[in-house]
Amino acid sequence: MTNKTKVTPEEALAYHLEPRPGKYEITASVPMATQRDLSLAYSPGVAVPVQAIADNPATAYDYTVKGNMVAVISNGTAILGMGNLGALASKPVMEGKAVLFKRFADVNAIDIELDTEDADEIIKAVSLMGPTFGGINLEDIKAPECFIIEQRLKEIMDIPVFHDDQHGTAVICAAGLINALEISGKKIGDCRIVLNGAGAAGIACLELLKSMGAQHDNCIMCDTKGVIYQGRTEGMNQWKSAHAANTDLRTLEEAMRGADVFLGVSAKGAVTPEMVASMADNPVIFAMANPDPEITPEEAHAVRADAIVATGRSDYPNQVNNVLGFPYLFRGALDIHARAINDEMKIACAKALAALAREDVPDEVAMAYGRKLSFGRDYIIPTPFDPRLIYVIPPAVAKAGMDTGVARRPIIDMKAYEQSLKARMDPTASILQGIHARAKQAQARMIFAEGDDPRVLRAAVAYQRAGLGRALVVGRDADVKEKLEVAGLGDAFRELEVVNAANSRHLDQYKEFLYQRLQRSGFDRTDVHRLAARDRHVFSALMLQHGHGDGLVTGVTRKSAHVLNLINHVFDAKASDGAVGVTALLHKGRIVLISDTLVHEWPEPEDLAVIAKQAAGVARSLGLEPRVAFVSFSTFGYPVSERATKMHQAPKVLDGMKVDFEYEGEMTVDVALNPEVAAQYPFSRLTGPANILVVPARHSASISVKLMQEMAGATVIGPILTGVNKPIQICSTNATVNDILNMAVMAACEVG
Repeated sequence: MTNKTKVTPEEALAYHLEPRPGKYEITASVPMATQRDLSLAYSPGVAVPVQAIADNPATAYDYTVKGNMVAVISNGTAILGMGNLGALASKPVMEGKAVLFKRFADVNAIDIELDTEDADEIIKAVSLMGPTFGGINLEDIKAPECFIIEQRLKEIMDIPVFHDDQHGTAVICAAGLINALEISGKKIGDCRIVLNGAGAAGIACLELLKSMGAQHDNCIMCDTKGVIYQGRTEGMNQWKSAHAANTDLRTLEEAMRGADVFLGVSAKGAVTPEMVASMADNPVIFAMANPDPEITPEEAHAVRADAIVATGRSDYPNQVNNVLGFPYLFRGALDIHARAINDEMKIACAKALAALAREDVPDEVAMAYGRKLSFGRDYIIPTPFDPRLIYVIPPAVAKAGMDTGVARRPIIDMKAYEQSLKARMDPTASILQGIHARAKQAQARMIFAEGDDPRVLRAAVAYQRAGLGRALVVGRDADVKEKLEVAGLGDAFRELEVVNAANSRHLDQYKEFLYQRLQRSGFDRTDVHRLAARDRHVFSALMLQHGHGDGLVTGVTRKSAHVLNLINHVFDAKASDGAVGVTALLHKGRIVLISDTLVHEWPEPEDLAVIAKQAAGVARSLGLEPRVAFVSFSTFGYPVSERATKMHQAPKVLDGMKVDFEYEGEMTVDVALNPEVAAQYPFSRLTGPANILVVPARHSASISVKLMQEMAGATVIGPILTGVNKPIQICSTNATVNDILNMAVMAACEVG
């Protein structure tokens, strides 16, 4: 398997620049609109919690964000694999770490870059910031200073201090090893383990494995000078010396003979096929060097079919990914107001991850990765986007913290805690990740109809370079090349396939098909030639119809109604054909589908029932269980109005269709979406807030979507065209590059 994903410098810079510089912002969690709000937020109201905290410091966790705030701290001396580039250069990485905390565990995090290489200065600075935070995450600080800084801060601070480069890798490595040894039928205490790479991560891996039962002299650590053995003096320090083994082995090659486990946190190519061949039966190989492993799975399996292989890469099975650990470790630690993250909590995290990988994988996870995942040699570690992580791992960490006495505020009701963790999940992120993963699996040839628009070209390049499939751009070579060069993507021209109707060898075939379809609708051969050869929307639709592409994205340069009319020359995409437009609104962790936003101008009750059914199909394609509300300005018959009558009748039409999803109506939007308001109607058939709103007409759908977009800042995906026999998605004229890419992904996944 090869890594098809390619990120260009231009794309990376644009991602960090747009829509505003950086990767996160601070937003208020309380009202700040009136004089009363200001009086409560600041003077004089703020004096009350100030006094409460002065009287009882533990109440800082109740009245401030301390209990859900982590500092991500670096001095930039070991940035990724790039080395010592300084504190300021590390800021994009630390911002990235902060948003990962928020994305995966709803932990607020802020990055702090310290412009010093003096360990004592860093210790002093961080310790003085202790009152602000509930935990400290150290990152990208070089060895040996990272050991000194972490150890000293653990001694003097009363909140968790965690160097993720060390312990994050160790925890995920331990989780994978638990399962790999179970599959191979071995016990950790009996295994001979070879580690290559005696830096922060490698030393932490061995320390954690030894605390889990690995024997000291069975663990052979190697660095660039060979085996670290008792009595060695060259290139040694106190941390390496602690792991010096009593052994006659002197080289990595010697150490690998008969070894049960290899752990690599070193460099590409450090392990040869001959070394793998010399290992014991059912060898476990964790080649975790990034971006390229010590040995690839293909190379290892070529000489040892019985090997269990993990890497640090997402394009191979068994990815050792720190994001499986640090967000959930801190989530559990913060929720018990822990004084530290100790070995027992790290082991609990590793064991919980290992146990999760042995459980049946939910359908939405399998759907996201495009394949069935089940415990075995190619699935020993959960995937980063498994939605169960948030409510499985933190409770295990919290319990270990409580059992070992580091919890200030133990959790009494663990079941209620698990439910609260589920409520923290952001379904929109997992849905988008899921469809991107499915698109990557599908490898669809995507037709981008408007190759003269720079946004479309940038989206086409992003689609191809993200490894999602082949991008087919309809346009003229010279024009496409010029616009790509202006966009700073000139090198992408040779990667894309540019299709020009003027020199297409399929044009005669397309015209004949179109003539047969339109000859009784007032179109002669001249009209058909103009449509097929000169209108890119029609030409692109003809490409799709004839199997010369797998999906189509269009609509960026023309109004959607006009584009849909052109597509109808080639496909049956009218209201009478069952076509429906469904728009997804993503806002504050919620996703709501609104329909019909594209096809039906003024639907009747029978149309509304069809719209609901089609929207339910889209919801299921996105991994949602449909709950449909027919919305109006009246609720269950009051106030009475002929305008609301059809919304009252539509559910009755659905009754006769015997559909397999929840639906109810008519009702106002607050009844549909707000559980407290909905509770006033206990007879409602909806078991929870609706995630599909069927509206009375296209104009009300358009108003609703654009109002949410402009006033609330909702992310809009759609309208998603459903009910057509080929995947066609029509963007809006104000679509961004990311919007166009999302629509291409929808088409690739055949959503709708």
